[in-house]
Amino acid sequence: QVQLVESGGGLVQAGGSLRLSCAASGRTFSNYAMGWFRQAPGKAREFVAAINWSGGSTYYADSVKGRFTISRDNAKNTVYLQMNSLKPEDTAVYYCNFAKILSDSARNLYDYWGQGTQVTVSS
Repeated sequence: QVQLVESGGGLVQAGGSLRLSCAASGRTFSNYAMGWFRQAPGKAREFVAAINWSGGSTYYADSVKGRFTISRDNAKNTVYLQMNSLKPEDTAVYYCNFAKILSDSARNLYDYWGQGTQVTVSS
């Protein structure tokens, strides 16, 4: 039984910043890559960022490269997403999950999703 609890979302103006957190349980956290995904209204969930088990390698969608930074604290079973220079097109519900890293992206390892955290960027 995987548990994923996202937090840190909110309403910000374009150009602002937010830091999202995800507390994960149900697996040995440090054994797995982790990813952030987002879903905008009327659109499919998409990959945002991923980080390998140790934190030594990170991966980002082209749309967020240079603006977002993923990190993890294995001692706290928590993964973070620092989002800077936010744009209205970043508006979405953001989800975390255990991840399988692909060549230049990642997919969720499990079909279970938490409630996500809403990020709204106004113009």
